[in-house]
Amino acid sequence: QVQLVESGGGLVQTGGSLRLSCEASGIIFSVNNMGWYRQAPGKQRELVATITRIGIKNYADSVKGRFTISRDNAKNTVYLQMDSLKPEDTAVYYCYVPSSQLWGQGTQVTVSS
Repeated sequence: QVQLVESGGGLVQTGGSLRLSCEASGIIFSVNNMGWYRQAPGKQRELVATITRIGIKNYADSVKGRFTISRDNAKNTVYLQMDSLKPEDTAVYYCYVPSSQLWGQGTQVTVSS
């Protein structure tokens, strides 16, 4: 079964940290580029970060210097380390495989002021 399962979301205060995980199954993880997106209430889904199969990383300007994307091919998992969180980071965060147009179910991140 092809699926992505995110975890690690929650409620955190401004300035806090969270680490999101996304475990993939049913795909050859190591050959796929991976991405994290987010969608806040009333807003469009937006790109947060991507990582290529060879580890090249790209970030939205709004999260540069605060978020770090990484991957562990042995665990079929991509991570998003989020530091110095702000209330405007509050959203549902989704894992994405561009080649398959495959989305995870999302995990809620809420940052309180």
